[in-house]
Amino acid sequence: MIKVGVIGGAGYTGGELMRLLINHPDVEIAYVHSKSQAGKPITAVHTDMIGETDIIFAGDLDKKADVVFLCVGHGEAKAFLAGHNFDKGTRLIDLSQDYRLHVDGVRKQYQDTDFVYGLPELNKDQIKTAKNIANPGCFATAIQLG
Repeated sequence: MIKVGVIGGAGYTGGELMRLLINHPDVEIAYVHSKSQAGKPITAVHTDMIGETDIIFAGDLDKKADVVFLCVGHGEAKAFLAGHNFDKGTRLIDLSQDYRLHVDGVRKQYQDTDFVYGLPELNKDQIKTAKNIANPGCFATAIQLG
């Protein structure tokens, strides 16, 4: 069973991710973090999940997770990680743009570990073993696969 944490669960991306994970047979949602909705049920924001879950938005990160998804706005993932430390074994998947691109030819890192560009058609083998993955955006995916 893979324990998953979701950062930014009150937003659109977090909601869509939870819809995919909530009934996945190999996933346990350890926590869904939200600064603005902490203490409220996720169904207060994502009403289409009423009857599917009783998860409450967390305001802190006190539970262990094997994988953490960053579902925050562009520019917020880097700031969030600057203020929070995760176990060395925790895999991070950034769904914002913060870790997708190289800066001056240097790949962005967290805790001295590179982010792999998460387009399977280009980096399938690297993704399999990556600790940190920077998910590509919709436009980039369309252009690169086209």
